[in-house]
Amino acid sequence: AVREGSVVKAGDLIARIDAADVLPTVLAAEAAVRQAEATRRQAAVELDNARADLERTLGLKDQGFVSPQAVDSARRRADAAAAALAANDAAIAQSRAQLNVQRVARDNTEIRAPFDGVVLVKNANVGDLITPLSSATGALGAVVTMADMSTLEVEADVSEANVGRIRIDQPVEIALDALPDRRFAGSVARIVPTVDRAKATVMTKIRFDNLDPRILPEMAARVVFLSQAASDADRRPVMALNPKAVVEREGRRVVLRIGADERLEAVPVSVGRTLGDVVEIAPGTLKPGERVVLAPADTLAAGTRVTVAK
Repeated sequence: AVREGSVVKAGDLIARIDAADVLPTVLAAEAAVRQAEATRRQAAVELDNARADLERTLGLKDQGFVSPQAVDSARRRADAAAAALAANDAAIAQSRAQLNVQRVARDNTEIRAPFDGVVLVKNANVGDLITPLSSATGALGAVVTMADMSTLEVEADVSEANVGRIRIDQPVEIALDALPDRRFAGSVARIVPTVDRAKATVMTKIRFDNLDPRILPEMAARVVFLSQAASDADRRPVMALNPKAVVEREGRRVVLRIGADERLEAVPVSVGRTLGDVVEIAPGTLKPGERVVLAPADTLAAGTRVTVAK
């Protein structure tokens, strides 16, 4: 009833296994229940008659019309009818229990979604043989492969040397190779308490703060662990460069840019925050990818022709 990409809710029917050998047993169990109920009704009528007969016999005994032996016989008949009714109650309970067993077997032929999710792989088609663990030749062990897309996490290998710097709920930034223009906020969900001796790493599970429908299982991801949560201002792209490129010229902070004709151009810049190994500069003065002189000597000035050594 589904295909790759189908969105299903918990309990939705995914597929049916051939139930030709199960349905007759369900019908037989239902018939057994009806028969037991009919027998119980007969036993109930017999008990009512036996009790009425016992009351009449007791009344006649008080008038001296019947012997004590007749009263005993009527009482034994009433007791036997009560016992038969109890036995029929037990038979009905047993029949209903057997019916429930057969209904469970029938329900097991209906494969339903265990949770809300998306079908990733359709493993079987109509006519395929399904067996546990695929133990038979040519058989399949699964009908579909599902995923709960709301529980997607990133698995990140953290070096042993850096594990001590990681903590639960620590903010992180997630970058996906498939979505290079986006950065996703997240946090450390849990740290698996096992070390991979071959790689000297510890598995860390990262949760997304907000999932994007374009995020899919098995995508490649990179994670940056942050000392504090990044604000909206922190997430805006900024222009930055190596601080050694900023020099003083005639009382101004400038950067010596290499122009198209290999001559230096003095570009005034306004330096902002220090971001790791770079400093922020005001936008509009330089463009990404432009070449500047790193730590220029005092002899270099605007208009000088230069040659890039390498």
